[in-house]
Amino acid sequence: MSNSSSISHFLLLALADTRQLQLLHFCLFLGISLAALLANGLIISAVACGHHLHTPMFFFLLNLALTDLGCICTTVPKAMHNSLWDTRNISYSGCAAQVFFLVFFLGTQYSLLTIMCYDRYVSICKPLHYGTLLGSRACSHMAAGAWASAFLNALMHTANTFSLPLCHGNALEQFFCEIPQILKLSCSHSYLRKFVASAFTISLALGCYVFIVFSYVQIFRAVLRISSEQGRHKALSTCLPHLAVVSLFVSTAAFSYLKSRSISSPTLDLALSFLYSVVPPALNPLIYSLRNQELKAAVWTLMTGCFQKH
Repeated sequence: MSNSSSISHFLLLALADTRQLQLLHFCLFLGISLAALLANGLIISAVACGHHLHTPMFFFLLNLALTDLGCICTTVPKAMHNSLWDTRNISYSGCAAQVFFLVFFLGTQYSLLTIMCYDRYVSICKPLHYGTLLGSRACSHMAAGAWASAFLNALMHTANTFSLPLCHGNALEQFFCEIPQILKLSCSHSYLRKFVASAFTISLALGCYVFIVFSYVQIFRAVLRISSEQGRHKALSTCLPHLAVVSLFVSTAAFSYLKSRSISSPTLDLALSFLYSVVPPALNPLIYSLRNQELKAAVWTLMTGCFQKH
């Protein structure tokens, strides 16, 4: 293929070459997606319906659950379709849509995780100023900023990626459309355009990461100064779930996008992409609900209330 104008579709990675394994992959994706939809749906409903959960922490958690749903709905349905119908095709526009929405939801998620870190920092280090610094208007502005900045970043990356000429075929070594895999097909030597787009995202991501690290240094210093053991345990219990989610997301996404081509392999790329795009949406609700009694109680009340109505 001489250039991208002659490409009408891409070929995604075939996860299996036998019918039995294809159906097994379909069932695996179906189970993960249903678990993610149910868990995140319960969190969204519990926070929306529980008036006592209308606090900054749960407001941002609701937004995070929306990004989890977005990530799952962007990549998994097409993978399920291809496994079930034994095909690898995805249209050119469908591939562009996958790239845009995945970058959009992942970018929003990272921004929200940074904001949630700020919420924990203010709650523990500046409790007397919590109501002032994190009022309803401030929370709305921060959430809107997270979604808007991620939208612009996704638009820039999608436009940049799909404006490059592609001359190395149309087969992607991934089960969904991913920017690094598409760039492998590019024959463009326009390194400046690639660098500008990457530099903007890396600078933004690095800034958020530095802020998260600095905030947690201050948080742990403040926790160590708390005299009572119960107080330290309560403070840590609100931070550890967030720290676990951030660690999983940042480590897998950063390694997947920044690793050297010399250590790249189809198996490693597949495992990393699965870890940052599919696993977190299913695990995040579990991680947050395990240590949060208020959320568990609200979800349980919502579930029992639905059963009693039926």
